[in-house]
Amino acid sequence: MTTHSIREAVAGDRDWLADCAIAMAWETEHKRLDAETVRAGIAAGIADAAKARYFIAADADGAPAGTLMLTREWSDWRNGDWWWIQSVYVVPSQRRRGVFAALYRHVEGLARATPGVIGLRLYVERGNDNARATYAALGMADAGYDILESTLL
Repeated sequence: MTTHSIREAVAGDRDWLADCAIAMAWETEHKRLDAETVRAGIAAGIADAAKARYFIAADADGAPAGTLMLTREWSDWRNGDWWWIQSVYVVPSQRRRGVFAALYRHVEGLARATPGVIGLRLYVERGNDNARATYAALGMADAGYDILESTLL
């Protein structure tokens, strides 16, 4: 397994992150995203950590190998923040090489070191058994919820 360095994304990463988000939406849900909307959304997230934080894993040569985005959800039940892992994408040539594990361990460490963070959550597309196995191997468990939505766009 290769060692990956992890860094927080900067404005110059916007287009690469958008390409990842667009590829992930197509691979997992066969959804075509509007590139301009995605770029604007990522730019807004990078500019405002209250909206999102993006992390990038680089391979041994320094090339981007994968990414994830963190958002926060307040829990009144627990008086703390859940950190949601979203927009996970690993470059196809880098899959099964520990890229997501490195990203996960990095944000898990940040979460443990941040007062008020009560845990990590993510959602996974039904039938994505490879992703489920990866998440389980990292200690994540099914929380027993389904996600429902009402799209307003």
